[in-house]
Amino acid sequence: MTDDSTIPVRVRPEIAALPPYKQGKQADATAFKLSSNENPFEPLAGVLEAVQAATALNRYPDASAGRLRRRIAERFGVSDDAVHIGAGSVSILTQLVLATSGPGDEVIFAWRSFEAYPGLAIIAGATPVQIPLTDDFRHDLPAMAAAVTDRTRAIIVCSPNNPTGPIVTQAEFDEFVAAVPADILIILDEAYAEFVTDPDAVDGLRTLGTEGHPNVVALRTFSKAYGLAGLRVGYAIGHSRILDAARSTSIPLSVTAQAEVAALASLEVEDELLDRVRLIAERRDRALSGLRAAGWQVPDAQGNFLWLPTGAETLALAARFEEAGLIVRPFAGDGIRISIGEEDAVEKVLAIAASVVEDLPEGHAGRGLA
Repeated sequence: MTDDSTIPVRVRPEIAALPPYKQGKQADATAFKLSSNENPFEPLAGVLEAVQAATALNRYPDASAGRLRRRIAERFGVSDDAVHIGAGSVSILTQLVLATSGPGDEVIFAWRSFEAYPGLAIIAGATPVQIPLTDDFRHDLPAMAAAVTDRTRAIIVCSPNNPTGPIVTQAEFDEFVAAVPADILIILDEAYAEFVTDPDAVDGLRTLGTEGHPNVVALRTFSKAYGLAGLRVGYAIGHSRILDAARSTSIPLSVTAQAEVAALASLEVEDELLDRVRLIAERRDRALSGLRAAGWQVPDAQGNFLWLPTGAETLALAARFEEAGLIVRPFAGDGIRISIGEEDAVEKVLAIAASVVEDLPEGHAGRGLA
């Protein structure tokens, strides 16, 4: 009988110690799933029809997702080579880190931010460098710029920041880019950009990429606003040679034909889709106001989620939500991320949040009560 805790082959020690990515908890039919920042609306009819028509399952997909690349290139006024399609934006992020960083190198990012960032650096053999968020849960870009050394190869900026919610402004980002050496890759992760309503927010796809900032690559996805999380398709815009390096590290044929046609069909009904996004943003803003009115001290939110800075009480309070049929995303010791879902879920979230805020101890970071 073998010991399952022992790996039977030689594995890099840092990989053996690295926990697998853990997605948001699934929900049964009686609960609201608010743990994965998914779009609560099903795909529009035209998108479903396009996927159902893509029946050539015995054929490989176009390795470059050429039609989607051309469509996005036309949309943003760049060349086809300045667009790269991947199986979700996180796969492109992985490729960019692998292309730039290895043993002895460093990858800088804010923390807490997207939980995959530390692992991506470690997988590449590089050292993750975590820069604490500010007291209001925003990126500390001056501190990130000051952390750059001759070992730095890539910097990740997440706007709006997942899981805390605030944006990086365009002015802040431009100043940051000017402070970073031009040969260091800056990855602007904009997975939630379509939900942003703050006019001062950075907009990577329209103002960066190849337009004067060749070391910046902007990432977006069809998983969130466009509701295609189950098909895994995202894209990057940036300098063509940087994207060539990412393409060289990618898993061939990882973007399915069904994902490509769904993304193309989604762009054809974008006005209807973005009407839904505006509705989600309205629910978000209403929920944010409701939390603050109930006594929570919570950061600004510009994605499709909210952040409760619950600290040491995180797991206990997450259990309270789950008991009420709300599956949220706890980050032990830090806080709870709550996705904006169905209308009924919003009202239920506010009710449970209001019922527990007074249980927080005096002086707690999440308690705004006098």
